[in-house]
Amino acid sequence: MDYNTKPEISLEYCLYARKSSESDERQTMSIDSQIDEMMTLAKRDELKIKEVKKESHSAKSSGTRPVFMELLQEVRQKKFNAILTWAPDRLSRNAGDLGSVVDLMDQGKLVKIQTYSQSFSNNPNEKFLLMILCSQAKLENDNKGLNVQRGMRAKCLMGWRPSIAPVGYLNQNGDPSTTELIVVDPERENFVRQIFDRMANQGQSGRTIKMWLDRIGFESRTGKRLALSKVYATLKNPFYYGEFEFPVGSGTWYKGKHKPLITKELFDKAQLHLQIQPDKGYKNKLFPFKKIFKCGKCGGGITAEEKYRKLLNGRIVKHIYYHCGRSRDFECDEPYITERDLIKQLIAKIDVIKFNSLGITRKIQEDIERYHRLKTQVLHQEFIDGYLAEFNRIPESGNDKNEMMKNYLLHILQIGTAEERLEVLSFIKTKFILSQREIIIEK
Repeated sequence: MDYNTKPEISLEYCLYARKSSESDERQTMSIDSQIDEMMTLAKRDELKIKEVKKESHSAKSSGTRPVFMELLQEVRQKKFNAILTWAPDRLSRNAGDLGSVVDLMDQGKLVKIQTYSQSFSNNPNEKFLLMILCSQAKLENDNKGLNVQRGMRAKCLMGWRPSIAPVGYLNQNGDPSTTELIVVDPERENFVRQIFDRMANQGQSGRTIKMWLDRIGFESRTGKRLALSKVYATLKNPFYYGEFEFPVGSGTWYKGKHKPLITKELFDKAQLHLQIQPDKGYKNKLFPFKKIFKCGKCGGGITAEEKYRKLLNGRIVKHIYYHCGRSRDFECDEPYITERDLIKQLIAKIDVIKFNSLGITRKIQEDIERYHRLKTQVLHQEFIDGYLAEFNRIPESGNDKNEMMKNYLLHILQIGTAEERLEVLSFIKTKFILSQREIIIEK
């Protein structure tokens, strides 16, 4: 007997099948086809397949395939010691994952990799061949990326923006009747010109232009109305006077070969109107009741604004009005409601409002810890002191505790700051609708 002969290792395979969803591997065999072929090979060569794993995921980047990472971990745990796969590039198209596979072979945990046409075991020559084949797959990926970038730069230098044409233009890819890649959309070009004219010469806002487009039934190529953000994107796009930046933000500009829809002068004039911004301080105003209400007429969100009125005695009073934000319907005529009336109605409905009791309890504790911020509000401090003492004496499951939390909610609604109201309102589970200046609980 030869005592120097090493015992033969029993191979337990995991069949791994992968197909990328990306276009560079569209011609690769489907996952089911890979499994069928490898099952036939396993039956022919009497290979023991312990489990089949499959996934649709690109192998360009390391550590991004969840099923593959699970496979490597199970090899480390000695659940498998061999892998059966269609080709080396099914395992890796990047250096990181390839390194993990080779490390497992070096450690003796991965004994063999069997593909349809060849096998790789833990010896220098076969590992070297495996690394060459996987590196070749990575090289193909890198070259494809460079070729795509080079192709896009070539298009830019020729004057054609390599992306989807903006509204008012059409892509002509694959049309043998023209050498132009981007042409004017005859159905929409005049509307685009009017968008710029209304902003530059008539001083209309983006919202007003959006309302006009909706009123005349303007639709994009996909049959959708133009969103307000798209109106502003159109007005800021230099493509319409004949230039474009690619990639956007790169600072590299090109002169386009497409037909301009407007002049540079009209574009610049529109930009001057776009630069007129509303008072930035107004954007920082806090209106705590906006998020718990919806418009009763159109279902859109609620917004708010401040109005100031000078009395005969010279005193200036402030009023806060809540009304439909008209995000869904620009012509929604749901009337406004003052914040004072809104609070009165909320207080009247306090008994039917559902709220997060844990959240309010936590808020009470935090109020006590923030005494230093309430030093000038003595009555407020006294209320919280007495409230907490009484609150802690009530059993956790008692109905009285709910009453106490309602009283705390009432207190914040009546004299709390905007920040305190916003935080407490976040604990309310009930949803409300504003309809004809009345609060309705949403069912």
